Amino acid sequence: MKKLHNYILSLAVALVATGCCQQQKAKYVFYFIGDGMGFDCISIAETYLAQAEEGHNGMGLLSFSTFPVLGASATYSADSQVTDSAAGGTALATGTKVNNGAIAITPDGDTLTSIAYKAHDAGMKVGIVATVGIDHATPASFYAHNVYRGNYAEISSEVGATGFEFFGGGDFIGGEDWIAPAEEAGYTFAFGKNDYNEKKAAEKLIYFQRKDYDKSRTEVVDYVTKHRDNNPDDICLADLVEAAVNHLDNPNGFFIMAEGSKIDYAAHANSLDGLIFETIDLSDAVAVALDFYKKHPKNTLIVVTADHETGGPSCKSPNLGNIRETLKPLDKTSANYLNDEHEAAEETSEYGIAWTTKGHSGERVPIFAIGAGSEKFAGSMENIDIPRKICEAMGIEF
Repeated sequence: MKKLHNYILSLAVALVATGCCQQQKAKYVFYFIGDGMGFDCISIAETYLAQAEEGHNGMGLLSFSTFPVLGASATYSADSQVTDSAAGGTALATGTKVNNGAIAITPDGDTLTSIAYKAHDAGMKVGIVATVGIDHATPASFYAHNVYRGNYAEISSEVGATGFEFFGGGDFIGGEDWIAPAEEAGYTFAFGKNDYNEKKAAEKLIYFQRKDYDKSRTEVVDYVTKHRDNNPDDICLADLVEAAVNHLDNPNGFFIMAEGSKIDYAAHANSLDGLIFETIDLSDAVAVALDFYKKHPKNTLIVVTADHETGGPSCKSPNLGNIRETLKPLDKTSANYLNDEHEAAEETSEYGIAWTTKGHSGERVPIFAIGAGSEKFAGSMENIDIPRKICEAMGIEF
């Protein structure tokens, strides 16, 4: 009997070991960040999809709402209950809480290494894309190090040294001094779809909306736009993600961070239409990753989360069926959310949506996940846990 017991125990251990060995590592990783995207933001976008596009009450589904794993993340920073995008992005990139305003620099002044570098060191190709400039706080957190997020020129100057194979986004704030060093480091710049199609075979590529930089400007104009009713030559986040996949797909795998940046802009302005359509644009970009996942389900991981919540919108009695006809249309080629060109809170209350702030809040934000290692993201956690869990899923030491 003892021999039989030992045999059964040995068999059980062998089966467990075999099961562990069969679990696939995440070879292809998509890390989506909806800047400012809280739970209510998602509910509002899904209510719109049901009422305005499907013609009934209920909840239409965003692409990531179908994911089997749902979690929630606490977003406070090292020095504030309410984080900014720099500290929030750094937490998601490096697994460390820092002070608001800091890009991958601890309160003690130590530099931090993002999981993008860890993936690259492990032999994976890396892409960083956003709907604003790549020197903005969240994308910058994945490659740069600076005590202040507003030091755009210094932040941009770090791009060339990363060695990452793909960057994509809108315009850039920090001047043009970093472009020549990036080119010397082997990067090819493509501005707009036509230029991209001619240069997409380059080994290392930086893909921007178009070259339209004016040193007299104090604010970026040429952000990546929505692909709803926009100029056919404009690029959107889904285009950038698709380009990144095409550029990075290889036997050693890839890591792509993609930010839906302008959800935050819309929420800061209490722009209801902006909040809805920017969230849907993020959903469309995630759908590109989901198509890739369906071809490689065993070793692809998709994680969708947010750096913080913005605006504090809530659905009192949502009535969004005719919002596209009655609200002023969004400017398709520029980011004018912050200069009062869009509907404000008092003008959108008739749609049953109330706002609590034009700033950030300390609310928890959602985490959606599917694929290899996705079970790690279920439940409540700190934002600093997310990159650690992604590294676990990739089989890379954090």
